[in-house]
Amino acid sequence: MTDDVEGLEAALAAVQAAAEAAINVAGTLVRELKKARTSAATGQLRDLDRSLALAETLAARLNRQVADVRTAHDVDATEQLASGAYTKELLAAAADAGLSMFEEDGRLLCYPSLVKVLPNELAIEIDRRRERRIRPSAVVELLAKVQQSGPRFRAESFLASLAAAYDLVVAKQHKAGGVVVKLLDTYAVLTLLPGQARDYGKQEFTRDLYLLDLSGTVDTLGRRLRWAASTGTKQAGVLTTVARTGQQQRYWGIAFSE
Repeated sequence: MTDDVEGLEAALAAVQAAAEAAINVAGTLVRELKKARTSAATGQLRDLDRSLALAETLAARLNRQVADVRTAHDVDATEQLASGAYTKELLAAAADAGLSMFEEDGRLLCYPSLVKVLPNELAIEIDRRRERRIRPSAVVELLAKVQQSGPRFRAESFLASLAAAYDLVVAKQHKAGGVVVKLLDTYAVLTLLPGQARDYGKQEFTRDLYLLDLSGTVDTLGRRLRWAASTGTKQAGVLTTVARTGQQQRYWGIAFSE
């Protein structure tokens, strides 16, 4: 059985190499069988016997090559994903590629993407989209492409939703307009309906806050957003995400003023 210490990347590289070797043997086998077909069609019996003998030898070799592919694939991928070994390997692969990736609360943050490992499905989730191509080098390449293309984020729409949630929090807490409220309270309003908090977690919310902050968009319907941090980031309720540079970004409160 493949040594789990080597990781999924090494196991899949071994499978790839073994499959390539089997393909080469299979290609030679097919060529010899075609020669045998041609010899049979024209009655070249000596060539026919030679091609069939070689085809038998190649068929036996191919059988061994296929067995080698199966042996290389004998790795408990579910255990690697569930144990955290895969996550460590993915973090190492990202670091080797110069891609900033961090683990937080069971998910991986890699601007602008959030990655979740799904052991029972032998898959990962990237921004809530299922992805079954989980070879570490392939995942890092995919995340790098997403990072280069930039996030698909509509700052104006998100800002409008944030302002509406802010108004509801202010009204519920009987506060005056323009006062600072906690972002956790606005998040609670945005995810009031059953299942919404599961579908739109705090990490996604915080990532969107960062993307909004990064966009520089602050005006909506005649009002302006004001970020509140200072002493707030030292208190409970701080939301943290990772910037493209790898630095932590912290958010605590907001206010909207006319």
